[in-house]
Amino acid sequence: MSDPQEGLKSLQPIHEFLIAIDSDGCAFDTMEIKHKECFIPNIIKYWNLQPVSKYARAAAEFVNLYSKWRGINRFPALTMAFDLLKEWPDVQKRHVDIPVAQPVRDWIERETKLGNPALKAEVEKTGDPVLTQALEWSEAVNATVADMVHDVPPFPFVRESLENISQWADVIVCSATPNEALVREWEEHDIAKYTRIIAGQEMGSKKEHIHLASNGKYESGKVLMIGDAPGDMKAARANDALFFPIKPGQEDESWEFFFKEAADRFKNGEYTKEYEAKLIKEFEALLPEVPPWKK
Repeated sequence: MSDPQEGLKSLQPIHEFLIAIDSDGCAFDTMEIKHKECFIPNIIKYWNLQPVSKYARAAAEFVNLYSKWRGINRFPALTMAFDLLKEWPDVQKRHVDIPVAQPVRDWIERETKLGNPALKAEVEKTGDPVLTQALEWSEAVNATVADMVHDVPPFPFVRESLENISQWADVIVCSATPNEALVREWEEHDIAKYTRIIAGQEMGSKKEHIHLASNGKYESGKVLMIGDAPGDMKAARANDALFFPIKPGQEDESWEFFFKEAADRFKNGEYTKEYEAKLIKEFEALLPEVPPWKK
């Protein structure tokens, strides 16, 4: 069996800088359509949440779009939405069985590559009905995404930024989206050509992507992660990389600012910790920890 991470491990620097970029919600305006039209209808359908559909929608939207957990892998996000539903008084009044999905939680704990191939292997090994249900849901999500999500262009200033940075930095896509969808979207809009490698969930976590692509290859201060979620920032931090936030709801302005100012600062060694901290503070203020119905 070939090593899915081989491309990252064997990546050799052409430039002295490495810039890793998240895809959904960061380079592309696809977060809303993917979650609202693809993920959530399938959560309601496959996990039998029809009696509490409006609450299921609100819980899943909060986790995946409007909280500090924005952008996390689909499987932990699913169980987190279940937990929010379980403790929601309005849901409790309806006496509906909210899934616990314990086998999924156990699998999340022991698996690092949280994608369909790893889950499929686990289903074949165990025959567990709940893991089977999770796989059916996840495959349905992918099918809906393939059917529904197309012709969604990158945010303004993404293409211009890629044209600029690819001349002096090695660019990789660093995402928790399945590889097939990533490659399709980046090629559809003719921006894959600016990247060295497109890394999705089958190649491991974002933290692993950056580590494998950068460790021992680039000097300190020469690696930057661009992302729209706290998980992207954590992946950068874990690898001693700098972070540039794309602010949810202010994506166009964020990319314009990166194109006109921040990219050059990074290139010129002026992307200081103080400068980064100010951007991160503004970013974190947009992503709450407590859902609105608990306030």
